[in-house]
Amino acid sequence: MTAIWMFLAAVCVLGPLVALHEWGHYIVARLCGVKVLTYSIGFGPKLFGWTSKKTGIDYRISAIPLGGYVKMLDGREGSVAEHERHLAFDQQHPLKKIAIVAAGPLMNFIIAIGLFFVLFLQPSEQLNTRIGKILPDTPASQSLVVGEKITAIDDKAVTTWEEVNYALAGRMGESGSLSVTTEQGGKYSQKTVSISTFMQGEHKSQDAISSFGALPYQPVIEPVLAEVVPDGAAALMGLKVGDRVVAIDGTKIDNWADATPIIRQNPEKMLSFDIIRDGKMMTVPVMPRGVTVRNQTIGQIGVRVNYDAQSAIPDEYRTTIDHTPMQALDKSFAKTYDLAKMTLDAMKKMITGLIGVENLSGPITIAEVSKTSFEIGWQQVLSTAAIISLSLAVMNLLPIPVLDGGHLVYYTYELIRGRPMSEKVQVFGMKIGFTLLLCFMVLAIGNDIMRLFG
Repeated sequence: MTAIWMFLAAVCVLGPLVALHEWGHYIVARLCGVKVLTYSIGFGPKLFGWTSKKTGIDYRISAIPLGGYVKMLDGREGSVAEHERHLAFDQQHPLKKIAIVAAGPLMNFIIAIGLFFVLFLQPSEQLNTRIGKILPDTPASQSLVVGEKITAIDDKAVTTWEEVNYALAGRMGESGSLSVTTEQGGKYSQKTVSISTFMQGEHKSQDAISSFGALPYQPVIEPVLAEVVPDGAAALMGLKVGDRVVAIDGTKIDNWADATPIIRQNPEKMLSFDIIRDGKMMTVPVMPRGVTVRNQTIGQIGVRVNYDAQSAIPDEYRTTIDHTPMQALDKSFAKTYDLAKMTLDAMKKMITGLIGVENLSGPITIAEVSKTSFEIGWQQVLSTAAIISLSLAVMNLLPIPVLDGGHLVYYTYELIRGRPMSEKVQVFGMKIGFTLLLCFMVLAIGNDIMRLFG
């Protein structure tokens, strides 16, 4: 049943993104006077669709939901009647070809910006970037202290913990130093923090903030279970509502916030929970299930505890985020740029070996993240869709034959040289590109399976 929900969630998130990507190719092709033969969501055999009586275009939904395509009249793929030669894609000026090919990724960028814009328009009360806890033996423990507010990382201003997370994640796999600007009591100071293979080695499974070691404020939450999810790891091993957790693997638990990182950082590992039930001490073994969230595998046991977050958080740790439409638009462009740059940097680091290829994710992870986002709420769904749309845009623009970016290389060459690249070179490039793409897909799906089954 979980697999079905994952599939449906992925279709709901990916389907519109793929459809709009292909619509970008489709609409620009028609505006450029190119005859479109087929508009397909998915590959392979046709499941259902219709043919327009006016244009003759075959609109279809196909069986393999891993993308889509727009097929245009093209003399390289079959004979073209003399009276329709001016409608064929291969007969167009290189600038028109470039516009048609670039329209798909551009549409994905527009979608990402639009979704981020909607999210930035939503007023919300959040934790500000004032440090609530410093983890020992982490980069932050070198010079940062509890109570300081992080205002910039590497001279880039940050106002939310999400921005802190993205700024830190951009340094993944690197060594050297990190510049952190802090504020306390109205006084600002700039500190240099040493990092070594950041988020790699024993810390590679942690999120960027935990690896850095400066955590948001965490209110005191009584470690008493208020809900145990049926079929969750905790329920299967016998934990019950009302159990008070006093220790996990020998680590004393006075605050549920102390239990959370232990559980998150130990997916698929047996942990020993010391609990008090009905006044009696007992020990229960529990193995957190591995769940992928934002390309990180974390542990979950399926329990909830009660606390009033609003009354438990002091005013100095709160901030209200409320953007005007112009501010929201500016933030959406900035976030799209930052995430696109971070994606390209991560690819470069994988190629150069700074970070491992295990960070590459595939369709199974996308499905799992999509399902999780629907469980959280509509804002998370939009955020997930925006990030995936941005990833599709960046990936498609890579200069690899078969992808849009590879075609852009061909047509840019044609624009500069005044003649198309030789058919032999293009075919060879397509074979290389297809092989690379297949290898990436196998590796990504392999990583997905490893995350699911350990």
